[in-house]
Amino acid sequence: MDFFRGLGADLTADRCEKLQSPGYVNLAISLLILFGILISYLPQHYRIIARGTSEGISPYFVLLGTTSATATFANILVLPTSRADVACCKEVSTFECAAGLLGIAQVGTQWLSFSVILALFLIFFPRLPDLPNSTTKYQYTWRTAVGVALICLVHGLATIIISTALFLARPHLLGGWANLMGICATVLAAIQYFPQIWMTYSLGHVGSLSIPMMLIQTPGAFLWAGSLAARLGMEGWSTWGIFLVTGCLQGCLLVMGIYFELRARRVAQSTEDNSNTTFIAGYARSPRVDAETDDEGGAIVEDVLTARTPLLKNSTRRNGSVR
Repeated sequence: MDFFRGLGADLTADRCEKLQSPGYVNLAISLLILFGILISYLPQHYRIIARGTSEGISPYFVLLGTTSATATFANILVLPTSRADVACCKEVSTFECAAGLLGIAQVGTQWLSFSVILALFLIFFPRLPDLPNSTTKYQYTWRTAVGVALICLVHGLATIIISTALFLARPHLLGGWANLMGICATVLAAIQYFPQIWMTYSLGHVGSLSIPMMLIQTPGAFLWAGSLAARLGMEGWSTWGIFLVTGCLQGCLLVMGIYFELRARRVAQSTEDNSNTTFIAGYARSPRVDAETDDEGGAIVEDVLTARTPLLKNSTRRNGSVR
């Protein structure tokens, strides 16, 4: 497959020259971002598996996130500068080629990681019997989850087919197609977090949504945007602009999630303290303690029944048997 198809000679020569003199600071940052992307999604994967449920994750967040990641991946693959970088691998060293393709690897890793979230969301989607109406306000059905997966699959196949057709028949249109995919990805990413923000706010807890993932990704989004901007320039705005938008929205979701987690811990601590206080006070109000002597002369202490005594205490122990 000829990646020079539809590319200007000046653009290709300029990209090959840049690949032959890579900036090592930007290279180090790009490698850090690549591994950071992979590591940042692992807490989310683990949390869904560990909890055994995807409860608390909005299906529309998964839908918009997956389609946005697909559009972003398609955008950077068909972008003229990216295709020129791939084509230059025939002329530069393996190291220079790998360094030049780190931007594509980053976006591909993000797409793969979010696709895993889609798979886990579907596998661990809670399929419980219908609950009372008061508890189903923010629940979604299994049909909704399957519908989300099918839409993501159809969108991915359509993107591949259209991109391939343009590459083979109308390569001069790939620049416009890349920008269209970038705009779609930006719009999808811009609204991606609104369903999740609303669901988290409505539930009052994060559910299976991972706070460590957002702690890594929120600042990482701004770092990633800067790295891609340095690599692609202003003409790559449709690629790096996505991450500026998602960084801001994910930051809002992160702040909300941390607030709910801290509030839940305060409530749990307050409940535990109140429970301990009531328990101690209940013993302090016990009217008396009876002591008996067992067969070996040891003391057996029995509490007189109080309001907090478990129901099993109603069984009376006599002659070593329980009645």
